[in-house]
This record gives sequence, C-alpha cells and structure tokens, in this order.
Amino acid sequence: MYLIVGAGLTGAVIAEHIASKLHKKVKIIESRDHVAGNIYDFKDDNGVMVHKYGPHAFHTNNKKVWDYLSDFTKWHFYSHRVKVVIEGVEATLPFNLDTIEELFPKKMAASFIDKLINYYELGAKVPVLELVKNPDKDLRFLGQYVYDNVYAGYTAKQWGVGPEDLDGSVTARVPVYISRDNRYFQDVYQGIPINGYTKMVEAMLDNSNIDIFLNTDFDGVTDGYEKVIFTGMIDQYFGYRYGKLPYRSLDFDFRNIDHEYFQSHSQINYPNNYDFTRITEFKHFLNQKTDKSTIAVEYPCSYKEGLNEAYYPIPSAENHNLYKKYFELAKAEKNVVFAGRLARYEYVNMDEIVESAIKIFDEEISSNK
Repeated sequence: MYLIVGAGLTGAVIAEHIASKLHKKVKIIESRDHVAGNIYDFKDDNGVMVHKYGPHAFHTNNKKVWDYLSDFTKWHFYSHRVKVVIEGVEATLPFNLDTIEELFPKKMAASFIDKLINYYELGAKVPVLELVKNPDKDLRFLGQYVYDNVYAGYTAKQWGVGPEDLDGSVTARVPVYISRDNRYFQDVYQGIPINGYTKMVEAMLDNSNIDIFLNTDFDGVTDGYEKVIFTGMIDQYFGYRYGKLPYRSLDFDFRNIDHEYFQSHSQINYPNNYDFTRITEFKHFLNQKTDKSTIAVEYPCSYKEGLNEAYYPIPSAENHNLYKKYFELAKAEKNVVFAGRLARYEYVNMDEIVESAIKIFDEEISSNK
C-alpha cells in the first residue's frame, strides 16, 4: 500500500496513476474536510461556482497534460481576461498596445507604439525592468510608468516586501506585451472544468484502489508502506529543524451581490490606493446566468501557522538557500517522495503541477515498483 499525504492536485494525480497503472492500493490522508486542495470549488447559495482559495483559470501548452485531465472532465473553453485600475481608468492587463491607447493621449500613445514595434518587434514580451533601461527616453518613461503604476504597488502588497528584495523570476512575470492579444495567458489549451475543479479531482480519485481519509493529520509514521508521497510543507515534515520557510497568505472577503453582475470581467486588479490586490467575480468563469452574483475581495497577508493557509513561497535567495537545506534532508529519506508546491517550496501553475506529478510517478514510483 502507498500512503499519500494531501488530496490536492499533486496527490490526486499520483494516486490515480498508482491505482490505475500499478493496480496498487492507495491510502490518502487529508487534513482539510475536502479533496482538491487549493483548487477546491463549490456552488454557493447564489448558484455561482466559487473558488474557495482564490481564482484558478487553467491554461497549458502541454497537450499530454490537457489530454490527461480531459479524461476526468469536459471543459468550458475560457480565456482569462483581466483588467487593471490605473488612475481611475479600467485598462487592459497584461499591459499591451491596447493598454497604452487606453491610458495615454492619442499622439503620445501612437508614438510609444511605433517605438516599441521598431525597437523590439510585434509579438515580443519585454520585461518591465528591461524596458526601464532602454536607450530611448520615451520608452524608459513608459517602462517606469508601468513599473510604478502596475508592478511596484501590487508587488509590495502581494509579497509584503519591495520588488528589489524578490527573485528576478517575479519581475519576469510582468512584461509589456507588444501585441493586441488581450488574453491574460497565451497558451494553446485554456478552460475551466465544466462541473468545477472539485468534481474533476473526485473523478480522478474514483477508483476502488483508493481510500480517502479527510480531517486526518499526518502522524509522521512512514513504516509499513511501499512508499510515502508527502505533499505538505517540507519544513514542517522535518520539525522546522533549520527554521520556518516563509510564506505569504491571503484573506478573502466573499460578498453576495444582489444584482446580476458586479464588474465587467472575472478579475480586476487594484495595484494602488487600496489594501486589497484584486476583486474576482466568479460567475464569469463558467458564464453562469444567475440573478445574483458572488465576489471575493483579496487581501494578501502574512502566513501564520494554524490561522491561515500557506499560499505563496516568498522567492528570495535567502529563502531558497534555506529550502536547499531541507532538500538535502529530503534526499536522505529512503521511502518518502516529496511532491508538490509546498514540499518543493515553489510557486507553480496547475499544468506544471500535473506535469511534475506524472514525472514523479514515472521516475520515482513506477520505475521502483
């Protein structure tokens, strides 16, 4: 029998593979009262499919991942489109050629667009920190405008530190798109499970070889199992031997809206002026037709063990070095596989989680059966 600690997406993918491909028994323990981890969703009293732990829009270029998940769900084809409020104007995000025209006078916008296309090329994605160093003073101005109005304030709220204290991978996520493609993601495959993420995960776990125990904490016992797959926090597993890895958390203020729609898009970002970072209106995801609506106002906050959820590893050199100490301990564990974002202290998208889980099964479980 295999033991999997955690019934989130990582645990579900690995459990499904063990049960269906190796035809072995799997015991899953989950500390929460539901499966699906942070992609858990449910239909609320307004008839709206709500994402309890924040908005999740699936996107990938990996056909293998898309085809695999398609065995467990049909899709509502959905391209995520996001707006951002800058100086009172609701503009397009990611910051692209349309955004420039929405925020600047006509002649100035045309000049910016011409220079961007001439200096780079149509379709390019230019990191904002590269744009602020451009030799052309107008493009430097544009880069600084994006940095100040889109990136700096949002980053400070999201991470609790200034951009200069974060890993470069964070800034790379905020490019200027020299394009008029207003989709937030440009991946080939995009959608939302038509009956929700929870139903998709439940379908993955619907196998007679899988037993699930909710509201059950891991007791640290790894003996007696063919292999243990641990998807929880790696520092917690080792009793915080080197200290705690820092995380950011989120506080969601869910609100019922007594009319059909609250806002124009599923997600509107507020980089400046408010304590919250974004407002999500969930009914846009599945294009649900309801008389009322449900929104979530999102407030980033510090992670406090036992009081809230650990959402985001804080990407810095210091934190990565601390994680490497725990990684060395993990390598010495003979019968335990560490999998998923908490066990590997990384912020990854859903498709990357599925891809990684399949790879772990192939390389660390199936090959050693």
